[in-house]
Amino acid sequence: MGILLEAQNINKHFRKPVDFHVLQDISFAVQRGEFVSIMGKSGSGKSTLLYILSTLDTDYEGRLWFNGELLTGKGQKQLSKVRNQHIGFVFQFHYLLLEFSVLENVMLPAQKLGAKTHLEIEKQAHKSLGMLGIEHLGKKKASRISGGEKQRVAIARALINKPDILMGDEPTGNLDSFNSENVFQIFKQLKEEEGLSLLVVTHDGDFARRTDRIITMEDGRIIGGNG
Repeated sequence: MGILLEAQNINKHFRKPVDFHVLQDISFAVQRGEFVSIMGKSGSGKSTLLYILSTLDTDYEGRLWFNGELLTGKGQKQLSKVRNQHIGFVFQFHYLLLEFSVLENVMLPAQKLGAKTHLEIEKQAHKSLGMLGIEHLGKKKASRISGGEKQRVAIARALINKPDILMGDEPTGNLDSFNSENVFQIFKQLKEEEGLSLLVVTHDGDFARRTDRIITMEDGRIIGGNG
């Protein structure tokens, strides 16, 4: 399998209004093809950690490795390239451009990357939507589809550049139990069929229990599951 993502002694402070040590000596690794969930109460540092791991936040101490490459200390341009090529991100809210079609929303990250022609990107977007069973929605405006469908579109968008890892910040937090189960099954299928690594922050114990490993956080520390 091999290690895909590794955090070494990550520390994070919020300096204002007073110094708050939000992440304390976080060290763990995610293997290739592993489905990992991060759990903990609100304020335990889960989302803060995810934003560091996804390279969106670079204000931390410690080291972050991806694919054997040290990311800590790299410039925004280099990190943006790593993000666009290798990391897919799904949030609690879908952040779709509602005036755009479903297909146009899915194509956006690939257009930003600029490595393929418009036609190639469109073909990949159709494939992404097909994997999630929503190819028939391609021409619809994003404003005209249901909440569960919007989250599927957000997942398809995260997959368009064929990332090595999909990160999720409460991706089922806004969904009912039926759609939450749908998202879990999609993630499981991506792991099993595409060999994708997944790292998901969740409050949903039922979701987390069915992942390969649960990393439990409390007061900015990992208290279980980092082995």
